[in-house]
Amino acid sequence: MMTSDIFYGNFELEDILSDLISSAPVQRLKNVHQGGAIFLVSPNASHSRFEHSIGVMLLVRTLGGNLEEQIAGLLHDVSHTAFSHVIDYVLEQKGEDYHEQIFEEVIAKSAIPSILSKYGFSTSLLEDPKHTLLEMPLPALCADRVDYTIRDLYHSGLIDMVDVHDFLNELGVQGGKIGVKSEKIASWIASKYLQLNNEYFRKPEHIFANTKFSELIALGLEKGIIALSDLQKDDPAVLSMIKSDPYLNAELEKIKNLDGFESFSDSGSGNVFKERILKPMLIDVT
Repeated sequence: MMTSDIFYGNFELEDILSDLISSAPVQRLKNVHQGGAIFLVSPNASHSRFEHSIGVMLLVRTLGGNLEEQIAGLLHDVSHTAFSHVIDYVLEQKGEDYHEQIFEEVIAKSAIPSILSKYGFSTSLLEDPKHTLLEMPLPALCADRVDYTIRDLYHSGLIDMVDVHDFLNELGVQGGKIGVKSEKIASWIASKYLQLNNEYFRKPEHIFANTKFSELIALGLEKGIIALSDLQKDDPAVLSMIKSDPYLNAELEKIKNLDGFESFSDSGSGNVFKERILKPMLIDVT
């Protein structure tokens, strides 16, 4: 199977990766927005968890990660509910990690274990601490963080494709961890990460959309229009449930039209943000 990505290019994949990509849990991510409800007010930011998952897998591959770490990269977000982190606001998950809490359960109930088993792998590879290309705590770089950063920056118009490739060309690996080759590029990505935080995640209109949409989901749950298990479906499925109720549909239109935005305050809304500071490791290129 051939796969491609706007940043990393075209790749011929092993059969196990092809089978996993074709599986229902991964295909579902095509209809889960990376930015939650941001697309309602910023239609250009409509990229999906699928694009990000493919990107993480390919970035790990490009940087020399083994097949197991590529698999883990592909599957790391399969447990995200509809509208991604919106559920964290609904359930007041301050760590923004509800998808991590349900990861093992979602995997276990899917076809993924049988696909892995077919090729001689087990689900234990999905959370292997040795996968330091894939995941590292802030303020370090890792494939997950690199991909969502450049993808969100690109789709929000804060960088262009030249910027993306200039940055990717400066990445390297040392001691199994991702770093950059110069102080200049380290400073650039740190500043862009801060800009992403301030002008994308914390953009007032985006906070409004995610906060108001989380309130809408909470009301749908309260009214019985939506069940918590329905959030295991995709965004169009949940939107269909919302639109089936005249009041919820009217509230959805208000979000799209930014009705009430001028008087909106996110204080006490439960819309929690992680500190987002990067300090990339400099790698030795001598």
